Amino acid sequence: MIGNKYLKDLFEHLDEDTTLNQLLELLKSRDMKFINSLDEPIDLDKCTDNEIKFLIKISALIDYYLQLHEIEIPAWLRDERLKFEKPYFHSKRITDFEKVKLQYINPSPFKARNVYFDLHGIERV
Repeated sequence: MIGNKYLKDLFEHLDEDTTLNQLLELLKSRDMKFINSLDEPIDLDKCTDNEIKFLIKISALIDYYLQLHEIEIPAWLRDERLKFEKPYFHSKRITDFEKVKLQYINPSPFKARNVYFDLHGIERV
């Protein structure tokens, strides 16, 4: 079970794209209530497989944005269990060439977790 109220609410939302957009808005706006809530560690041993998959995806985004804002990264976000065995590409309609390109151009928070997003798709205006 995800103990963090913000992350739990995001996980329980039915549409993953909407969830990721909401997360990105919290990160882009530097919502300090949300960011401070990340200091409380998540007990990954109590999480379901679906929760772990969700946490892998969002931990890459959170790590990336916290680095951009020069905010300290909570240790639990870099737990070795938060990575996919096989590459995960958020966009489902991409060619093999585009997949290779994403693996090359994505920053280390994504590569470390084997999670790849189109960086233009996660930008916020």
